[in-house]
Amino acid sequence: MKPKSLVKLSNLIGIISIIMLIYWVFIFISVTVFGLKIFKENITETFIMSIMGILALLAGALFINIMFNLTRIAEKESEEKKELSKSTSKRLSYLFIASFPVILGLLIAGDYITSQKKEKLLIKAAESAIQFNEKRTDSFFSYSFNRKWITKTTETLEILSNSDKNFPYVRIIIKDSIDKSPVFLSFGNSYMPESDTIAPAKKDFIMPTSVQERAYLNMIFDKGDSNIQFAAKDGRYELFYPVIRNGKRIVVYFSEYQRYGKIGS
Repeated sequence: MKPKSLVKLSNLIGIISIIMLIYWVFIFISVTVFGLKIFKENITETFIMSIMGILALLAGALFINIMFNLTRIAEKESEEKKELSKSTSKRLSYLFIASFPVILGLLIAGDYITSQKKEKLLIKAAESAIQFNEKRTDSFFSYSFNRKWITKTTETLEILSNSDKNFPYVRIIIKDSIDKSPVFLSFGNSYMPESDTIAPAKKDFIMPTSVQERAYLNMIFDKGDSNIQFAAKDGRYELFYPVIRNGKRIVVYFSEYQRYGKIGS
């Protein structure tokens, strides 16, 4: 291969590598800032490792250019060709700039699809779990704040969680009161050995909630609402699933945290 052709090839590789690197930085910043989750774990790892390859290509192209000294071996282009090159470069620059909003839109769309798919999976799994474990979950509705009820509830929720891969973390929420002040208590991982003589305290089961979550739970327990609420933020998925049985209400709470979002999962 002639030196001039080799230099042109190295230039092309260098330009493509720089563009890919810019795109990667833009995608990385967008995903980090907006908390977008759109990749499977193995795809994400491959994506990160590809940066090493891009940098290697860029370094190789730079090395070739230095070796062959592009400014000495490249022939001068005619003025007409220069004008054509400038015009083409301007068009490519506009296309390059316009591509960033498109990429951002695709990332946001991917994150939205991921959240929608996760919501459907959790709702379907919750409906199935409640429907096929009706007898087992009857004890949830005979709420009484004591060691026996808490232990039985914990064991039942553990069975539900282990029987479905979509339930990495499941609890139930009950509305109660402490010193006549309403509170929301959550139960799910409270193991109390029989040898423990200390009586359980309600304050240890209070569920921290946001203003919006308290408003939603009050609508469920006080006003008879039965709407399902799903929330997704920074890879954390939460589902509040109200269940009504014999006039009594509980809210089954499912949550999952994913470091990587999944379109194809």
